[in-house]
Amino acid sequence: MATYQELMAKKQALEAQIEEARSTEVAGVIEQIRELMVRYSLSPEDLAPRRRRGRPAGTASATTEKAALPPKYMDPKSGKTWSGRGRAPAWLGKRPERFLIQQE
Repeated sequence: MATYQELMAKKQALEAQIEEARSTEVAGVIEQIRELMVRYSLSPEDLAPRRRRGRPAGTASATTEKAALPPKYMDPKSGKTWSGRGRAPAWLGKRPERFLIQQE
């Protein structure tokens, strides 16, 4: 059986061979990548993944304003209205049908 010192020497020799083989292969791979990038007119930005968070900037839904809803209820004393969405106003009370605006 081999001694510890012999095995460590073999390990160092193998690591040196591995590093040498890797460096020669990496150079060839980089050259292939460059050739393909030139052939297909690619830039580094085409290869890098884009990070996406939320909505993309400049979408139509972000720039359009929401139209106000037509009122469904009206307080005859103050003239205040409520569309029926969101928190109900205090003046509406327990019988909201009294303040319902007649739809024509």
